[in-house]
Amino acid sequence: MSVFLELGQRPEEPGPPINGPVSYSDDVVARLTADAELIISRYPQARSALLPLLHLVQSEDGCLTPAGITFCAKQLGLTDAEVTAVATFYSMYRRTPTGEYLVGVCTNTLCAVMGGDAILEALQEHLGVHAGETTPDGRVTLEHIECNAACDYAPVVMVNWEFFDNQTTSSARDLVDALRDGQPPEPTRGTPLCTFRETARTLAGLPDPRSGGNNVGDATLAGLRVARERGMQAPDADASAASTETLDDETAGVEATRNASAPGPSATVPPKSETVETDPDTTDSRA
Repeated sequence: MSVFLELGQRPEEPGPPINGPVSYSDDVVARLTADAELIISRYPQARSALLPLLHLVQSEDGCLTPAGITFCAKQLGLTDAEVTAVATFYSMYRRTPTGEYLVGVCTNTLCAVMGGDAILEALQEHLGVHAGETTPDGRVTLEHIECNAACDYAPVVMVNWEFFDNQTTSSARDLVDALRDGQPPEPTRGTPLCTFRETARTLAGLPDPRSGGNNVGDATLAGLRVARERGMQAPDADASAASTETLDDETAGVEATRNASAPGPSATVPPKSETVETDPDTTDSRA
């Protein structure tokens, strides 16, 4: 019996891994090169700047394109294939055109239990798009996202990676309506919203034009409040160093054992032909 096994991208993924324009105009190349030089200068090895450079070209096109891939490759002395291999690994690099606001609904375990799946379903119906698609006006791209480490505020919706906590189907609909009306609300935490392309420039390490925000959620501070109520605090740095010196001799033997090679087989292990009793109350034995 023969079995047909189809390899390649998933059926729902549109087209080749990276689509779009294959080259930039001279003025765009000049502008991006100036930004790229600033980014690359921060790294001892140029190729270490690949991830922020991918955000840079994503800020130009709203997603990754062959032109962006080639630009990064030339800046870092890499091949297009090497850059593409990295770009297609991380979900924050978009492969399809993205709206002004990337609305992500967390559907991981806790958010799903608290209503994340219902929120995603409600937004798909409300916006008339499926996850991964953009509204006809180009304002909102909807997607489901993995855990963003905000489980204490579940269910969470993120807009261009800024948090909107404790959402309901109703509040999520109001949120996307405000985005489409050009009146983006303040995130629950973090800085004020900007467009997806502006966010990509910030993630590339370029100056952030936004100010204000930086609110800290109440649940995040719960542990700090308890520590203060009980008079708990981190140990003094000098005391910690002295304590470490005291423990050095005590732990030396443990560390030596931990780093030693595993012992070889013991000569006292009984051969397979012998029977070893495993439970005195039963007649079961093993060879």
